[in-house]
Amino acid sequence: MDFWEKLDTIIAASEIIIDRPKGSVHPRFPDMRYPFDYGYLKGTSSGDGNEIDVCLGTSSDKRLVAVICTVDTRKKDTEVKLLIGCTEEEIKIIDSFFNSILMAGLLIRR
Repeated sequence: MDFWEKLDTIIAASEIIIDRPKGSVHPRFPDMRYPFDYGYLKGTSSGDGNEIDVCLGTSSDKRLVAVICTVDTRKKDTEVKLLIGCTEEEIKIIDSFFNSILMAGLLIRR
């Protein structure tokens, strides 16, 4: 299996939990509003000790379309976030969101 297939396996075996719906505010940073549904894969683990982060799009095809690797200078951390079911427009919005003054993101398309 390649990188993408292994991620597909984890996604298929996990429940997607959206704890920050589109329009919600970050719990610690009130100046940060999510322009997309954001959550995690229940029962998984990522480098920061929390579950694997997910940006969920509106496409009916809930396929993994990309990942974005982020660096956050405010939190002093790095993460990999999965983009699932995202349209081309949503991918642009997510990329822009994670490339702000305090953050940088590297988008890797499938």
